Amino acid sequence: MMTKKTTSASSAFLILFLCQMITALEVPLDLSQPPTITQQSPKDYIVDPRENIVIQCEAKGKPPPSFSWTRNGTHFDIDKDARVTVKPNSGTLVINIMNGGKAEAYEGVYQCTARNERGAAISNNIVIRSSRSPLWTKEKVEPKHVREGDPLVLHCSPPVGLPPPIIFWMDNSFQRLPQNERVSQGLNGDLYFSNVKPEDTREDYICYARFNHTQTIQQKQPISVKVFSMDSLNETISANLSDTDFYGAKPLTERRPTLLTPVGSTSNKVELRGNVLLLECIAEGLPTPVIRWIKEGGELPINRTFFENFKKTLKIIEVSEADSGKYKCVARNPLGSTHHTITVTVKAAPYWITAPRNLVLSPGEDGTLICRANGNPKPNISWLTNGVPIAIAPEDPSRKVDGDTIIFSDVQERSSAVYQCNASNEYGYLLANAFVNVLAEPPRILTPANKLYQVIANNPALLDCAFFGSPVPEIEWFKGVKGSILRGDLYVFHDNGTLEIPVAQKDSTGTYTCVARNKLGKVQNEVHLEVKDPTMIIKQPEYKIIQRGGQVSFECTIKHDPTLIPAITWVKDNGELPDDERFIIHKDSLAIMNVTDKDDGTYTCVANTTLDSVSASAVLTVVDRPNPPFDLELTDQLERSIQLSWIPGYDNKSPITNFVIEYEDGMHEPGVWHYQTEVLGTQTTVQLKLSPYVNYSFRVIAVNEIGRSQPSEASEQYLTKAAKPDENPSGVQGIGSEPDNLVIIWEPLKGFQSNGPGLQYKVSWRQKDVGDEWTSVIVANVSKYIVSGTPTFVPYEIKVQALNDLGYAPEPAEVIGHSGEDLPMVAPGNVQVHIVNSTLAKVHWDPVPLKTVRGHLQGYRIYYWKVQSLSKRRRRHVEKKILTFSGNKTHGMLPGLEPYSSYKLNVRVVNGKGEGPASSDKLFKTPEGVPSSPSFLKITNPTLDSLTLEWGLPTHPNGVLIAYTLKFQPINSTHELGPLVEIRIPANETSLILSNLNYSTRYKFYFYAQTSVGAGSQITEEAVTIMDEGKMAMASRQVDIATQGWFIGLMCAVALLILILLIVCFIRRNKGGKYPVKEKEDAHADPEIQPMKEDDGTFGEYSDAEDHKPLKKGSRTPSDRTVKKEDSDDSLVDYGEGVNGQFNEDGSFIGQYSGKKEKEPAEGNESSEAPSPVNAMNSFV
Repeated sequence: MMTKKTTSASSAFLILFLCQMITALEVPLDLSQPPTITQQSPKDYIVDPRENIVIQCEAKGKPPPSFSWTRNGTHFDIDKDARVTVKPNSGTLVINIMNGGKAEAYEGVYQCTARNERGAAISNNIVIRSSRSPLWTKEKVEPKHVREGDPLVLHCSPPVGLPPPIIFWMDNSFQRLPQNERVSQGLNGDLYFSNVKPEDTREDYICYARFNHTQTIQQKQPISVKVFSMDSLNETISANLSDTDFYGAKPLTERRPTLLTPVGSTSNKVELRGNVLLLECIAEGLPTPVIRWIKEGGELPINRTFFENFKKTLKIIEVSEADSGKYKCVARNPLGSTHHTITVTVKAAPYWITAPRNLVLSPGEDGTLICRANGNPKPNISWLTNGVPIAIAPEDPSRKVDGDTIIFSDVQERSSAVYQCNASNEYGYLLANAFVNVLAEPPRILTPANKLYQVIANNPALLDCAFFGSPVPEIEWFKGVKGSILRGDLYVFHDNGTLEIPVAQKDSTGTYTCVARNKLGKVQNEVHLEVKDPTMIIKQPEYKIIQRGGQVSFECTIKHDPTLIPAITWVKDNGELPDDERFIIHKDSLAIMNVTDKDDGTYTCVANTTLDSVSASAVLTVVDRPNPPFDLELTDQLERSIQLSWIPGYDNKSPITNFVIEYEDGMHEPGVWHYQTEVLGTQTTVQLKLSPYVNYSFRVIAVNEIGRSQPSEASEQYLTKAAKPDENPSGVQGIGSEPDNLVIIWEPLKGFQSNGPGLQYKVSWRQKDVGDEWTSVIVANVSKYIVSGTPTFVPYEIKVQALNDLGYAPEPAEVIGHSGEDLPMVAPGNVQVHIVNSTLAKVHWDPVPLKTVRGHLQGYRIYYWKVQSLSKRRRRHVEKKILTFSGNKTHGMLPGLEPYSSYKLNVRVVNGKGEGPASSDKLFKTPEGVPSSPSFLKITNPTLDSLTLEWGLPTHPNGVLIAYTLKFQPINSTHELGPLVEIRIPANETSLILSNLNYSTRYKFYFYAQTSVGAGSQITEEAVTIMDEGKMAMASRQVDIATQGWFIGLMCAVALLILILLIVCFIRRNKGGKYPVKEKEDAHADPEIQPMKEDDGTFGEYSDAEDHKPLKKGSRTPSDRTVKKEDSDDSLVDYGEGVNGQFNEDGSFIGQYSGKKEKEPAEGNESSEAPSPVNAMNSFV
């Protein structure tokens, strides 16, 4: 959740100016003016008798006024009382009672008069009363004895103080007595019990009265209350009466409500306008009644109505005449109801409608003073002049009194005076001073010259032009040095001279001139306005949820007017940040380290400038794993079930999603807790299934999104009764470890599964399908039993049954096992080999009889090995390979064979014990294949027109070589390949001299061997013929020419031209020109299939990786010489699981028959021969 708030200083200025507009015209203090009362004490002034009495009376005027006082309507001679002094330059009285004086001696009604040559102003009648806090009258407080359920009222009756005391009830420990719907304090201070309970018995019900003025607390004698319950009352009566007497208190009886206060069915209440109305109804009854309030014929006022004291008090604030009416309180319980109606009448002391305002007139002008007030009853209006009733004041021909208005006409300087308006009724009075000051003054502007105003754009701008003059001047505003008068809807002109621009914009910035003129003169003043950009929060803090102990950061990035200096502050929950080093404030962020629960709350970023303020808030919610549950309780305890309940711990603001229940078996596995069950986070009770003979303890773990709580405290222990086992061991198997035994194994029962003491196992077995009886044995504390003397690999029926001291478990299920295996007796027969291709063969055999396997048939295993290579005619070291074929297979595939070789193989059957005897060795031969690449290709003895080639035999001929093929082609200076030439070479040759070559030319060679099956992988190499000596001499002469300056300049021009052409080509190519990468790749791949250029019939472009480095070996084999694997009908399941060679899950063979990777024509040259110096030189041609 995030909130944003923006305020502007302009709003504060607006309020200030509006306040100025409604005040009376201020007369500069350097001009003559009648007195004005500026400060006075309140009408009802209660003083502290321990302090001096200060009665305030401050006034202003020109000349400065003098002060006098009356007390109780007569002149108060200050000089005759040494305790009374007047503050210098003031009318404030100070009465010194600190040194033996008594405040009561100075009680009375005081009034201050401020007077100068232009009139006299008077203060309100100030009633001085001394605060009183009398002691409680001594009285004997009798103990209260009351029967349970009866009502009770404890009276406080505090002493009458001034002002009235605040009442509250406490005990001897100064702890407030708890109050609720049943027990509460009334407005009169009494303590009301709607019905009493035994727990209300106590001896220290004490009423306290606090007198705030004197800061004292008075205490009443403690009241003792004894509540007799029905049971104790019957026991008391029984002890004092004989057996033959009838006794017994009446049982507790419920009753309908009756009102304890107010009494009767109706009452009246008078309240004054603007005060707080308090209405109270307190009822007794059993059960405790509930109070409800209604207003007859209307609704209770919204936003001003409050219920207090458990709805027993109705509170309406700021009452007005409209709140008069009938208010009904209704007390109700299940047995009935009662009500009381209070008729409320709202009266009103006088209040102003129009208070008289100071009047400044020029000689000969007219004016009026208006004094209008209202009240209930309607107030009487009377006028005074200079503190004297106007009826007996000296006559003034310029004035005329017309009820609440005084009309002035053709005033003269002698008409200056102070007039008092008094509005009064039986509930109070209002007194207002307003002077009439007759002056002849030219205009003056009170606002300082060249005052600078700064506002935020789109806010009101208020330019002040405080003025004075008599007659009242007219005000005009101009903008700029030679601007015209301002008019129109864009401006508001206030009576006090203020110019308001309701929505100031950046173009409102400038200089404004205020002109004030009347018949006596003219004056002007300039002010300046600057409109600033508003401050904005462009990256606001965001709502965060963080785990306790983590760290969190709130960002707050602002944008502001460059001429304003912002100040960023952070607050938490509208208060200051905690004084904690974990809170780190950066320029644009707030970081909180190691977050705790106390950090939870609303964080607000406040950006302040001198003109505006903007804020944004975000909530931080601190979450954590739940607190552990507590108060675990076991109920409904049965033999096989129990109910567990608990109270959840605090969820740490992340709802609990589930509860995990764990148990401990204190008898069998003490200290080890096991998972029992899991329930939803809304549950706090679960019915648990139990096992017999377990000493259970339970604990509960709460889980929320954050994690798991700590485990709860363990519950009490609960031991279940022993019983027969409910289940038998699992995982029963019968296998043989030797050819003549049967090993029976099982998973033993856990401790709590035993269901009782004396856990044992009854192990039973018999040979399957022979009709034998069961053989049984009872064992304990083991999970294996060995039966000896069994036939080899015979099926047995097996079962294992649990038992304890209380009996057997249910009849167990039977399982089939076998006695021990022995090696197979017979080898597979009729082994046949079918050659698929030069590297793959298929083997067939007849299966052996299952009886001769003497165990679980796991499959057949083929051993095969290479005897010799038919091309080399020499024997090699015999390395046997193994492939295993699972299941009852009768054929399999032998991959990875070497072409043109002689092999042998045999087949064996395999069971769990091992391999049987091998079949007779079967000899087979693989046909010829394509050869590998020649072992090397060297190019030596370069001349002007010839090169010598030497090569080695293929490492793997894979048959009888019939010939070699050499292909070569020139490479020109632009790396384009020339015509391809092919030469066939007899198989017995190992070298060749190529003649009639071009001098100083690079050639690329492709070389491979062939058998009758086809061509093998090729090897590539490059070489360069020698440069002609005549050409070299010409180059030398060119070097001499190149040392000449003119030639160097020509070459630089040519180089610059080439650079420009290259840039143009680069730009065109980037725009989509043909990029011959594919042609280059094709050129390197296979010389036979290179495309011819359409225009000149030459081969496509050729490009080296770097200048003339040897090309990589291993170009792709041309399509007409690709070795293709022969098709086979056998599926992947025909391939075995070899010991030395195996297949992956996808059928790919992993073995020792992977020869060297054949080189492609595009691969680089690996010749070890270093290039000759001539070759190195020619590489630059």
